[in-house]
Amino acid sequence: AGEGEAGWLQLGADLIHLLAAGAWVGALAAFLALVLPRLATDDLAAQDMDRVTLAEEALRGFSLVGTIIVALLILTGTVNGWFLVGPGNIASLGQSTYGLLLIAKLLLFAGMLGLAALNRYRLTPALAQAIEEEDAPRAQALLRASLFVEGGLAIVILGLVAWLGTLSPPMSM
Repeated sequence: AGEGEAGWLQLGADLIHLLAAGAWVGALAAFLALVLPRLATDDLAAQDMDRVTLAEEALRGFSLVGTIIVALLILTGTVNGWFLVGPGNIASLGQSTYGLLLIAKLLLFAGMLGLAALNRYRLTPALAQAIEEEDAPRAQALLRASLFVEGGLAIVILGLVAWLGTLSPPMSM
């Protein structure tokens, strides 16, 4: 972070961005744990249905928190971009390794947003409907696949962020 009030703003934005990203990745891990099939035990069908119902309730309940997380990520990402890239360097982002990695990160983030929206508006309601019809395996499998892809994108983004951290941003040049 820089110095003075601007430095504090940048540091605050960095911290909020980190916490929001951590909350999203942590929630993904928890949701995946809920939708993964259990190992064979006694009364497997009843336990699986309980887990499917819990997963649907957790996903539905997370919608407001997820919206806040996304809003915080966009807001703090914009603040960080202002400090690290600067408005005058946006047009030339594709001409540096830093810029290309940042563009890749933003595209992957957009993919995560798309999958999160798919989960919230299509797959979670479909799971709720499937639970009512007592036929959840297909809906659960679709949701599981979507969460796996979203989690994979998150892992790639974390790798890109680590790589970006080793490079000089445009505003430092």
